Amino acid sequence: MSISTYTLSNGLRVIARRVDSDIVYCGYSIKAGARNEQKGEEGLAHFCEHMTFKGTETLSPLKIINALDSVGGELNAYTAKEETCYYAAIMKQHFRKAVNLLTDIVFNSIYPQTEIEKECEVVCDEIESYRDSPAELIYDDFENEMFGSAVDANTSADGMMFGSRASLGHNVLGDKDTVRSFTTADCQRFTSRLYTPDRAVFYVLGDVDVEKVIPLLEKTPGSSLLQVDTSLHESNQCHIKLPPSGGLGRGSSNSLITKSMDTHQAHVMMGTVITDRIEDWRMPLYLANNILGGPSMNSRLNISLREKRGLVYTVESLMTSYTDTLLWTTYFGCDHHDVRRCMRLVNSELQRLRRAPLSLSRLNAAKQQIKGQITLAAQNSENYAIDMAKQYLHYNKVKDYERLFRKIDSVTPEQICALMNEVLTEDHLLTLIYK
Repeated sequence: MSISTYTLSNGLRVIARRVDSDIVYCGYSIKAGARNEQKGEEGLAHFCEHMTFKGTETLSPLKIINALDSVGGELNAYTAKEETCYYAAIMKQHFRKAVNLLTDIVFNSIYPQTEIEKECEVVCDEIESYRDSPAELIYDDFENEMFGSAVDANTSADGMMFGSRASLGHNVLGDKDTVRSFTTADCQRFTSRLYTPDRAVFYVLGDVDVEKVIPLLEKTPGSSLLQVDTSLHESNQCHIKLPPSGGLGRGSSNSLITKSMDTHQAHVMMGTVITDRIEDWRMPLYLANNILGGPSMNSRLNISLREKRGLVYTVESLMTSYTDTLLWTTYFGCDHHDVRRCMRLVNSELQRLRRAPLSLSRLNAAKQQIKGQITLAAQNSENYAIDMAKQYLHYNKVKDYERLFRKIDSVTPEQICALMNEVLTEDHLLTLIYK
């Protein structure tokens, strides 16, 4: 199936894929995440996401809530480190209603102070509930430790830190004191700086004519159709270029941080960042991560720590791709007296991949596994649509599974071995322990 892209005169990009379905998935993905926050704004990206549902010039909060719910649709949003996404799922006959609503709340929200005073307590409760989940909290805490020590440099107009990745350490939720200080003016300042059409992508996945999308989107500020590139097939949209990378954060040397959290279990995270030769390491890390601690029960860490020894309920590893950084982490929770043993076992599995290249048969099996996982994941239409928008937002490229599979197939045993010995070395790992 083909993907069509359009660009409006104000810079808003549109990406649409026609599929045979009664449901349409659509939304705005905007370059306005926690990473774009300036000093004193920590948590503001997420807070603006909440407040975007609290009224426009023509719609009250209750009308916004009822607009899609009344016809069985769904309206939601999320904030991440590098983007905020507002999205809807709706029967195709109500597609126009969803587009009009999304456009109104994203570009015309008024952020009333009376609603801010109520919502700040909702977000503070969210922060507290998150702190009650150490298995989730440790991910944000780890990134703050990893990136927070980077040397600050000049701040660009959109809040990005030049010369460092310190802003990647911003906790998406922020802290309660900062959240309670936010005002209407803060929300308006943040969104006027970042919620602009040239920093956004509107996406559509469903059985609708893409040409019908454009007139609906001309309600965004200064919009008119500038350029149309239709029927861009996925196989022609693939190459990704990332900005030049800098040095490592705190994880550039072996570090151990222990925090007393008074938890029933100990929670442990180990990892490092890659900021140089990103494209050289991307696919080898993608495969190595899946072999070590991917979602399958036969991952090496799951076999070693859970299946063979019964030391953990959860052990997993994760590769996170930011626009200028790759982050690799592994997490497990275990009894306090088993922490050191589990850490030795994790390091033992890393060492196995360092000692000698994988056999071709084992590597080919790993490639078949990850391609199957990708294919199955793509069947989730909503996640596929959001991922399609994110890819287009940050890299101006359309997702191309065939080319991705070719890149996976091109990875050699020697590349994975080099990755383990040059990047995922013990002296590059940061370890964070909650005890």
